[in-house]
Amino acid sequence: MATSPMGALLPRHAERTVAEALRDTRVVLINGARQCGKSTLVRLLAKNQEAEWRNLDTAVTRQSALADPDGFVSFPDLMVIDEIQRVPDLVLAIKAQVDQDPRPGRYLLTGSSRLLGLRDLPDTLPGRMETIELWPFAQGEIDGTADRFVDAIFSEGSMLRHNSQVTRVDYTERLVRGGFPEAASRDSSRRRGRFFDSYVGDLIARDVRQLAEIERGPQMQALIRLLAARSGQLLVANTLSTELGASASTVNRYLVLLEEVFLIKRIPAWSRNLSNRAVGTPKVAFVDSGVAANMLGTDARGLVRPGGAFGPLLEGFVLMELARQLTWSDELAELYHYRTKDGTEVDAVLENRQGRVVGVEVKAASTVRADDFKGLKHLADRLGDDFVAGVVLYTGTQTLPFGDRMRAMPVSALWEVG
Repeated sequence: MATSPMGALLPRHAERTVAEALRDTRVVLINGARQCGKSTLVRLLAKNQEAEWRNLDTAVTRQSALADPDGFVSFPDLMVIDEIQRVPDLVLAIKAQVDQDPRPGRYLLTGSSRLLGLRDLPDTLPGRMETIELWPFAQGEIDGTADRFVDAIFSEGSMLRHNSQVTRVDYTERLVRGGFPEAASRDSSRRRGRFFDSYVGDLIARDVRQLAEIERGPQMQALIRLLAARSGQLLVANTLSTELGASASTVNRYLVLLEEVFLIKRIPAWSRNLSNRAVGTPKVAFVDSGVAANMLGTDARGLVRPGGAFGPLLEGFVLMELARQLTWSDELAELYHYRTKDGTEVDAVLENRQGRVVGVEVKAASTVRADDFKGLKHLADRLGDDFVAGVVLYTGTQTLPFGDRMRAMPVSALWEVG
């Protein structure tokens, strides 16, 4: 397990990405969920530089920024500003500074909500800022393993092989643990549950309410539970509206807010027709599987009981492991899902800049059947030579062939190959 001297997990993949950005860009923004390691990361990067540190979660610091934005950001070397969303007006003051002095590495910002989602944002520093998204830790960051599945599958295709020692029980334990450093370090499900309860409650009380006034906190909590049950599934706002007893406009507004504070992620529909991607029904994945499992009131043992949520949570878990890897992989690719009008579907579609595609299906079973490749074979027939490989990730232990460019592979390939 990758640890710091204090025993805290380190976001090792993002460390390299952010360091490279600081060498090339005037302003670097690390955007991500609360408690996912942003402050740990910036302290690590700034420790060898004469960096000025400002934390906007501190009341007196925030009042100083509000009273004198220009003076607040006036500093000749690297300035770190933690939780920039607390005082959006600082963006204009930063813009003035970097226009006068365009040296790279002037400002390192962190935020717990998407900067573009902030109300009344004066400017988003176009051409001056690079944004890096930081998620809760990937499984490889927790285990100290490779986390290079995306690069490996594009380079090796169906020649990629992986055998696994991870059992079905191990996967359930990983799902309920999630990737938040504090949750991962707690050794009991009861203590992790306390963390997750506080995390969601604080998120609604602080960040969501800052982005938009909501009158009914319990309604937001109920929506989060509905979404947890749908992790990895299609996101149909009208259905949620009916179940929640709220208007469609209210549900859509809440969904935007939950995505802006990094609780959920929408996975867009894939199509060769770019305009169709914008209107296709997205999937929803919980950013952290531990939060989703806790919202459903389930533990590792409960996941595999009849009627348990293992399948949907495993699919959401895989989607987010892929999303994490795409922030540091050498292969520049985007994540989608695929579904036709007649119901043929592929859980995850990875498409790189050259139009080459990898399809991924997720099965919670420890065995795989030929019929599990139906959607992948449909996609392969449609794409021809642009189709690199179709992979069914399952909870078994071996890589097995299922025809031309088709393989069944253990889920742990996501963090153990490469």
